[in-house]
Amino acid sequence: MPSMSMPPQPWPTGDVEQIEPLIARVLAANASPFTYTGTQTYLVGTTDLAVIDPGPDDAQHIEALTRAIAGRSVAAIMCTHTHRDHSPAARGLAEATGAPIIGCAPLHIHSDAPRADAPFDQDYAPDRVLDDGEAMTGTGWTLRALATPGHTSNHLCFALEESDALFTGDHVMGWSTSVVMPPDGDMGDYLASLALLYTREDRIYYPAHGPAVEKPRQLVRGMVGHRRARERQIMRLLAEEPRSIAAMVPIMYKGVDEGLWPAAGQSVLAHLQQLERSGTVVCSEDIWAIN
Repeated sequence: MPSMSMPPQPWPTGDVEQIEPLIARVLAANASPFTYTGTQTYLVGTTDLAVIDPGPDDAQHIEALTRAIAGRSVAAIMCTHTHRDHSPAARGLAEATGAPIIGCAPLHIHSDAPRADAPFDQDYAPDRVLDDGEAMTGTGWTLRALATPGHTSNHLCFALEESDALFTGDHVMGWSTSVVMPPDGDMGDYLASLALLYTREDRIYYPAHGPAVEKPRQLVRGMVGHRRARERQIMRLLAEEPRSIAAMVPIMYKGVDEGLWPAAGQSVLAHLQQLERSGTVVCSEDIWAIN
């Protein structure tokens, strides 16, 4: 859930920001409570480029990316996952540049659960799917895929080996905790992916939303602590009495905009499903109780 207030406008929407010698950034105009100031698309390289998380299907953003590319060749359009604020622009950008779409696997959800299909890009069709540890290379840069399921089952991070930077998509962000929504989001996978990142020595994280993370391991440690605290909060509430998720959310997310409560409820469900798999809690007719 969002934990940082929005920065004052104007935001650098559509501008090219050169943040490192090998990395430039272009912000899409899709700000929301779930995207902060918008999706940040990253351009890696100087002569031939990789474009990471091309963003929403927005003509102005695709035009801004085309200007930023400035006639250079594009070796790959790379997607961390297939939520609609990340991958749909890949198609328009591929048409404009002739570049292949490379990165996460496609994902097709079949479920009647709330928001199961709504946020996903069902038309995403990569030319190549990267496996965990597989690399994409260009002139002066190497991007290695790191499988980080949890936020979505197909989520990848990309490690830029030349500068020890990690592009974290929605897996780790400095402005907010990542939303984990069943049926595809999985809290156990998410915590395992955080544990994996904690073992690494990345210098800096570049998330798809919000500011760069300059103390990565400290943030990851805090995010694991936050999830464990949420788990303990759920157990305290259920120790008092069996409850529905709808009854728990107003207590657990007091002070959070009520418009975000449905998403918060999905995150609570993800915690409960993990606890259910371990035999700690049980559910009967939408009422959860300690086993």
